[in-house]
Amino acid sequence: MTLSIEVITPDRTVWNAKAEEVILPSSTGQLGILTGHAPLLTALDIGVMRVRIEKEWLSIVLMGGFAEIVNNKLTILVNSAEEAKNIDSKEANINLDKALNDLEKAESPKTKIEATQNLRKARARFQAASLI
Repeated sequence: MTLSIEVITPDRTVWNAKAEEVILPSSTGQLGILTGHAPLLTALDIGVMRVRIEKEWLSIVLMGGFAEIVNNKLTILVNSAEEAKNIDSKEANINLDKALNDLEKAESPKTKIEATQNLRKARARFQAASLI
């Protein structure tokens, strides 16, 4: 038995497939989903979703949102998402360094919050690219 998974952003469906196992970056930590999971609605954090299809693991970067599981159907609504296979690891590393630098230079509370969010996104993209 498998899970039906759909990752949706405001402008498109990023991913739609069946899988055996999913690990989500929930707001309370990593959340594992297998077939037969109890119905659940959870907030998602910026992070990497791991999906197991047969024996292969895939990674998708999620930029915050919500996930709902009902009757082996996992629907993920996020602000944006990107498959790890589409991320250039060198570019992700450069962006991570830049985000760290921007956070160090941030002075006002607003720029610190923005820099922190950008760092979290850059770190998630770098992590996903490293898992390929």
